[in-house]
Amino acid sequence: MSVSRLFVEADLAAGLEAPLDEAQVHYLRHVMRRPDGAPLLLFNGRDGEWKATFSGRGKKAAVGEVGDRLRAQAAEPDVWLCFAPVKRARIDYIAEKATELGVAVLQPVLTRHTAVERVNVERLRANAVEAAEQTERLSVPDVRPPIDLAQMLAQWPEGRRLLMCDETGGGPPIAEALGGLDAVARAAPWGIIIGPEGGFAHEELTALLRIKDVMAVGLGPRILRADTAALAALACWQALVGDWREPTPRLQADYRTSKVTL
Repeated sequence: MSVSRLFVEADLAAGLEAPLDEAQVHYLRHVMRRPDGAPLLLFNGRDGEWKATFSGRGKKAAVGEVGDRLRAQAAEPDVWLCFAPVKRARIDYIAEKATELGVAVLQPVLTRHTAVERVNVERLRANAVEAAEQTERLSVPDVRPPIDLAQMLAQWPEGRRLLMCDETGGGPPIAEALGGLDAVARAAPWGIIIGPEGGFAHEELTALLRIKDVMAVGLGPRILRADTAALAALACWQALVGDWREPTPRLQADYRTSKVTL
């Protein structure tokens, strides 16, 4: 039997009970057909990953009875993805795949040419949670409310570098730019910004280039859709700067089976 893996808000430690929300209880009981006593894996983004046991507390309530810890919480890349909202299916795709790629923050940004101004933040977070559960991440990205580009730039954190994907072709190829970074720049916190389908307005490009630690780069000879550009840039960053450069730890057994051991 495969083991369901769930994100919870509660603290996790041996002997505690982690309340499951109504949607999780419905999923376990009626979709996965899990009986009381079924094994679970739980994580909360703070305390690592833990074995647990599914235990009912009434018709629509249940908890995870927490057992042993399987993995300690580990540091993850500090990279934000700042992107102009796109249509519903594609923005869901961005949230899901960016979570898989290890982004720390999902920040919708409103620009002059942004075609979509209403963003369902709760829906984006639900997509991010589901992706984190399925990909064995120990955290869920912080999904932030939409912000105007000018406001975001005005409060951009000191020392956070910004990778700007420049559709005008003014920047060097992304692999060349990121591959030439020194150790200090690679270790810094980062942000990646992707413009709307209509591109950044001239004054927006000017404002972006005023950021102290901005790096404008190109994404090749073809015009990419906004969602493709976002994920392509994030994948390049992970490969050349992020944790794709590190060895991948392997487990002695499959986390998705009932025989979960390190």
